[in-house]
Amino acid sequence: MKLTVLSRSYCSLCQKMLDALAPWQAQYGFEVQTIDVDADEALVARYNELVPVLLAGDTEICHWHLDEAKLRAFLDYIHFYSEN
Repeated sequence: MKLTVLSRSYCSLCQKMLDALAPWQAQYGFEVQTIDVDADEALVARYNELVPVLLAGDTEICHWHLDEAKLRAFLDYIHFYSEN
């Protein structure tokens, strides 16, 4: 499974989100892809004020800060449906 963090190079909140994701990544084994939102005008138009944004595909899990409750709910949902 791959999660995406939309970020900016000068964004301290982005680094904090990536750091906060590290233990989750170690526990659940998902891949984290980082995309510079400023490299794509469509992403800027959609997410500019929300960066950093954590996505699973096109689904937003959270923005600004890692919302652990939302991440856990997403991971539980994925785990449940992968077993059934």
